[in-house]
Amino acid sequence: MFRTEGTERLYLLIRDSYQNWGFPKGHLEHGEQPEAAALREVREETGLSALELRARVDTIEWHFRFRGRLIHKVCHFFLMEAGEGATEPQRAEGITACKWARYDDAAKLISYDNARTVLARAHAQLANGAHAGHQRAAAPSTARRT
Repeated sequence: MFRTEGTERLYLLIRDSYQNWGFPKGHLEHGEQPEAAALREVREETGLSALELRARVDTIEWHFRFRGRLIHKVCHFFLMEAGEGATEPQRAEGITACKWARYDDAAKLISYDNARTVLARAHAQLANGAHAGHQRAAAPSTARRT
């Protein structure tokens, strides 16, 4: 997620309930494509609605333990451009803050190496003109997480 202010490009980060900075992410609803899920999750977690999908950035996978069970997560990340609008963290889902940051600041804030890699790839794509292609985002979904 990025936006441009003047000549400066800013990246959107969210902070979770564990005080870790990263990117909006979630899960696919039944029958939902990764692109649609990414747009929905960003809208839900940040309150932003004016989004344009630009390009696929990366797919990452990781494992973690939760209540004694090994969980496997897969996340598809997309380059999205945000228009005007104030952010509003989805506190009910544990999002405690949203922050726009320059690349160097965002890279320092991000809590996880794999998310820093996603940021670096997005930054490189933008430097190579990925923002020039316009893929208009679909209208906001009314589907909600359960």
